[in-house]
Amino acid sequence: MAQFTDYIKIAETAIADSYISAEPQGLYAPINYTMEFGGKRLRPALMLMCCEVFGSDYSACINQAVGLEYFHNFTLLHDDVMDNADMRRSRPTVHKKWDVNTAILSGDTMLSIAYKYMLKDVSPEKYALIIDSFNKAAIGVYEGQQYDMEYEHRKDVSIDEYLNMIRLKTSVLFGCACEIGAIIAGADKSAQQRIYDFGINLGLAFQLQDDFLDVYGDPVTFGKEIGGDILNEKRTFMLISAYNHANDLQRKQLDTLLAQDTEYTPIQRITGVTEIYNQLSIPDLCRKEIARHTQAAVDAIFSLNIDPAHKDSFETLVENLMQRSR
Repeated sequence: MAQFTDYIKIAETAIADSYISAEPQGLYAPINYTMEFGGKRLRPALMLMCCEVFGSDYSACINQAVGLEYFHNFTLLHDDVMDNADMRRSRPTVHKKWDVNTAILSGDTMLSIAYKYMLKDVSPEKYALIIDSFNKAAIGVYEGQQYDMEYEHRKDVSIDEYLNMIRLKTSVLFGCACEIGAIIAGADKSAQQRIYDFGINLGLAFQLQDDFLDVYGDPVTFGKEIGGDILNEKRTFMLISAYNHANDLQRKQLDTLLAQDTEYTPIQRITGVTEIYNQLSIPDLCRKEIARHTQAAVDAIFSLNIDPAHKDSFETLVENLMQRSR
């Protein structure tokens, strides 16, 4: 089995080969623009890795890996429209570089491209399993996005509600990547479920790590300015935990610092909220939650009847992702 970084390179090459030169360029240029800087490629690399772990060559699911990455980036393109975001991965978002109508239409096309790749060169007996896994994940992402929008207007979001939201919005695509890799390799139902559980917990730990880095990361290595979640009043694990553990004075301070019409500058708002986090030991709580899901991911892997060396590779992957600074 290759190293995870090798699977990332394989996925990157396959995605580059998928770029579209057809007309109208007004439709396809924004798609290529989106895919060129498509992030870490974790989801397609996970699918390739899982396929090989269960005995097939990664090439058996290369199309599905590309399809999943198109879907992931489609969701981000539409998210940027809904959030009216100016930047994505240090570049102008599609609706800012072009316009909203272009972003919507190019995003819709990316969804169709995702399905095309997801069903390409699939054997008849696996067709239904793959499309069921993919549709389940897609609907989960939409549900998670809806919860995320609703939670922007609520101050009583619970930790359980938040974890369910990020499971849907983030983790289900990790789980889908692992599950489809296992399906294509011919793994049994039990193995498919366990590798799916691995992906779900990996995704939860990954998103919680993002929450942590948004506050405590180094802007240089994190790739963007820290404190964005605070300035946008995002109901993250960090903020929800702070409200749960704060005394009355600290809650009032949080309300004042987070208010959009506050007299404080952005830097003062970030610094003030972070100081309350520190007072309440919120970083430790977040690390414990990350560790809980990390261990659940590792436990799912070690419950599988696979080569011990493969188990070690997965454990190393989990450790590396949780020690990341970006």
